[in-house]
Amino acid sequence: MLLKELKDKIEKKEAKIGIIGLGYVGLPILTAFAKKGFSVVGFDVDRQKINQIQAGRSYIKHIPSEDLKNHLIDVTSDMSRLGEVDAIAICVPTPLDIHREPDLSYVVDTTYAIARSLKIGQLIILESTTYPGTTKEVVLPILSRSGFIVGEDFSLAYSPEREDPGNENYSLVNVPKVVGGITTLCRDLAETLYNQIIATTVPVSSTQTAEATKILENIYRAVNIALVNELKILFQKMDIDIWEVIEAAKTKPFGFHAFYPGPGWGGHCIPIDPFYLTWKAREYDVSLRFIELAGEVNTLMPNYVVDKLVAALNNHSKALKNSRILILGVAYKKNVDDQRESPSLKIIQLLQRQGAHIEYHDPYALTCSNHRHYPEINLQSVSLTQEILQNFDAVIITTAHDNVDYDLVAKYSSLIVDTRNVLAAKGLTTENTVVA
Repeated sequence: MLLKELKDKIEKKEAKIGIIGLGYVGLPILTAFAKKGFSVVGFDVDRQKINQIQAGRSYIKHIPSEDLKNHLIDVTSDMSRLGEVDAIAICVPTPLDIHREPDLSYVVDTTYAIARSLKIGQLIILESTTYPGTTKEVVLPILSRSGFIVGEDFSLAYSPEREDPGNENYSLVNVPKVVGGITTLCRDLAETLYNQIIATTVPVSSTQTAEATKILENIYRAVNIALVNELKILFQKMDIDIWEVIEAAKTKPFGFHAFYPGPGWGGHCIPIDPFYLTWKAREYDVSLRFIELAGEVNTLMPNYVVDKLVAALNNHSKALKNSRILILGVAYKKNVDDQRESPSLKIIQLLQRQGAHIEYHDPYALTCSNHRHYPEINLQSVSLTQEILQNFDAVIITTAHDNVDYDLVAKYSSLIVDTRNVLAAKGLTTENTVVA
């Protein structure tokens, strides 16, 4: 099939769409195309995910199980079937390795799998967040080994995901989609594809520009989060309420956007993506010190929380070792189940290594285990009751979930370390509350 024929096939909804990686990015895309009447095939190496989708059960909170039950969705771990589809979106993880350098092994392995089944006329789109140049310098050479010519025999594009789990105002379909292609035709085909499920697409001049756009978005957030975290530490020493300062600053109708401090950064993007660019910058003899400093500040915030807890326990004539600590929230942000890179995990690790006994409560995340960087953590969420709260030496509020009984927490906890200013916002601060 020629590339120009693929455009017509997409517009008629006759194209078969393949999604590789059925996590927080891939599963929403898969269901979005299925809802629009496309034939879809989801690919994942995780057999548990395959089984749950086949059973019509969603493992992501904001994807209703009905979306899987009410549409014909084919899922498989057999990568040899990639030749069946007309367009492929790559939505695999791009983590950092132990040296905080890019780990593109998932992207590389996936691209080799595609290359083995690549057929004339296919459209390949990388969605995974990465450094500028990845699509052209890593993905394209692997696909080109087939002897096919990009822009003539197959198309290659980059379109970064913009998922924000738990955001009720913005979802996949109403967030503008940036699209860049290796050639103009590649970009136009990718734009045609996404126009079927997304209200607005934003074409840019190259895959590098699209990759850089995603990196900029996450660096902007990472740096500003570090700024307010650093100011929080200073203002606490000056007896100034950082949250009151932010609320007052928000009244300025221009030139200010509010960011809030917390126990650290979390999610798949913000703690990881900026370091993809600092790594790439070294190739050009450029040191991105601003980003590195922001990373240092945010990475150390869990240590700051633990230090505040230790000081608070000391004031109650207690040692951290053998203390019973309840963590309120292991998700990285409120009202979601996503634990990726959550600062709560680092806090749990630090406390356990210092001899504390840890349990947690999270209404969205009932289990906390199998984390890449925290294999020793294996916990189950406990109920939140008067008896349980009274059984702990301290409670650390790490995630500001809405459906938590904070009145109960404030009334029956002997000591509270509040990293999200939840209790103050609700007028529940007690003499045993420490803001961290």
